[in-house]
Amino acid sequence: MSNAFFKSLLVSPAVLGAVLAIAGPAVSAETKVAESQVAEAASQTQIVSDSQNLTAVTPELPAASLSGSFEQKLAQALPSQNSVDSLENTSGTLNQINQYVREGRSNRAGQVTSVSQFSDVRPTDWAYQALQSLVERYGCIVGYPDKTYRGNRAMTRYEFAAGLNACLDKIQELIAAATADFVRKEDLEVVKRLQEEFAAELSALRGRVEALEVRTATLEKQQFSTTTKLSGEVIFAVTDEFAQPGDNETVFQNRVRLTLSSSFSGQDKLIVRLAAGNANRFRAFDLAGNQIGDVFEGSQTFNLGNTGGNRVLADWVAYYFPVGENIQVYIPAFAGLFYDLFPTHAGYLEDFDGGNGALSLFAQRNPIYNIGGGAGAAATFGVGKPLSLSVGYMADTANNPARGNGLFDGSYTAMGQINFTPNEKFSIGLTYVNAFKKQGNGIFNFGGDASSTLVGSRFANFIGRTLTGPEGSVVNGGGVSAVFKLSDTFAINAWGSVFDIDGLRDGRGSIDVWTYALGLSFADFGKKGNLLGLIAGTEPYEGGRGDVPIHVEGFYRIRLNDNISITPGVIWVVNSDQNDDKDTLIGTVRTTFTF
Repeated sequence: MSNAFFKSLLVSPAVLGAVLAIAGPAVSAETKVAESQVAEAASQTQIVSDSQNLTAVTPELPAASLSGSFEQKLAQALPSQNSVDSLENTSGTLNQINQYVREGRSNRAGQVTSVSQFSDVRPTDWAYQALQSLVERYGCIVGYPDKTYRGNRAMTRYEFAAGLNACLDKIQELIAAATADFVRKEDLEVVKRLQEEFAAELSALRGRVEALEVRTATLEKQQFSTTTKLSGEVIFAVTDEFAQPGDNETVFQNRVRLTLSSSFSGQDKLIVRLAAGNANRFRAFDLAGNQIGDVFEGSQTFNLGNTGGNRVLADWVAYYFPVGENIQVYIPAFAGLFYDLFPTHAGYLEDFDGGNGALSLFAQRNPIYNIGGGAGAAATFGVGKPLSLSVGYMADTANNPARGNGLFDGSYTAMGQINFTPNEKFSIGLTYVNAFKKQGNGIFNFGGDASSTLVGSRFANFIGRTLTGPEGSVVNGGGVSAVFKLSDTFAINAWGSVFDIDGLRDGRGSIDVWTYALGLSFADFGKKGNLLGLIAGTEPYEGGRGDVPIHVEGFYRIRLNDNISITPGVIWVVNSDQNDDKDTLIGTVRTTFTF
């Protein structure tokens, strides 16, 4: 037997005592170490972020961040499994995985040299002497940066690894110093007492680890990719419109989105999203009851990107990657939007056109972010800092090589925004936009053509004509968006924008288009996970023409569990289409499934 091996045997009781002392708080609270092995195997790639970087998110219904940063749009879920175990075991495995994924990441630990440095450890604590010995004699216990030990809470694998690493380092020091007589009889008594006290817990832990190892192997065999995760959202909506001069029938509509999120470096993100649906917009009528097109004011989130006829199409293809520590780059190849990267400062109402926020597209955010989209590039500088800058350029028909299209010769939008987020309670953004819209394209069109879902009156989108000017329209505008969190569950957000729009050679000159709103949101209203939202404002309208359209909306999202929510609500647009004799009233019950 080698000399080094013999010395390691001598110090092994100290190592065992260190491991038991580290594991003790976790075992006594709740043994979570075993479950994390499954999560680690099923969650190969994770993106850690600050206020702008990408992060993996659980299917739990979000209460949107104050700045409305784009990571919420990238919700991810673990792929489902077909376990060879019983249904009960399979359900337990998934619950363990979901529990781990929702668990927050702990702070980095820091070395301490005296047990008195722990502000939350008292001499009356049952494990005080053992902890004192491990800290002051062996020096292999680490604490949190705030000088706490947190002995009554469960620990993560990261915390266990930090403590174990410190003990292993101490082993090397002891072996190198040839301290063969370092371990004394008192040490063995401490180890023996700890072994006896935790015998039942350690036995249970061993059984759980062995069982989870089998399930982990099953997950590893069945996962379809080591770099890609699948998440999904399905919306069922029963909705009707009641106030138009003509008849709109009650409808039952749907939209399905499946998102494949891939990471190749742990910091980047490739998004490929598939979508299908059958949600047609409500019909608009003149005062005589004649159909004149579709209702754009009051368009709901599931109207956007809806292919009609439940045809499956790729409706978003994009790539995110960081440059250094404070720059995030976004390159959309298809159906990109500026709020994929730009903070919208909309608070809890923002859900990035999903099914867990506001009902309407207008209520989610300032419509300035809805001008244009498609393919191009954007970047945010100063990610994670109080002051940041977001800039971007996108072309509506970047894929079309015909004259008057392409990346630089067709409809385009250039946008810049200064973001100020001094703390978690308040954030504000100042936005400028310059755009060109070809004839036939609405202004607030999310990068689509004239048949796309729009926000605002038809006069604001088509400059008072059926279409924009003969040669298109030039848009210049500015806006401000802000949100203030009065408490952990109550936020106020507001925005306002004004645009100068010139329909080229239409004989009218430039016109002004306005939009503004005030929103109130109450998170966890009535129950944790619920959301009550109220908003009043004006969808984009042409100034000096007709009446100002007033948009009033209220909704209440009821969270049934982590994956299902039901949202009843009402959208009322007074003076629809800037006509004081015409309103739009929409009632909806929306059910959203996320996985």
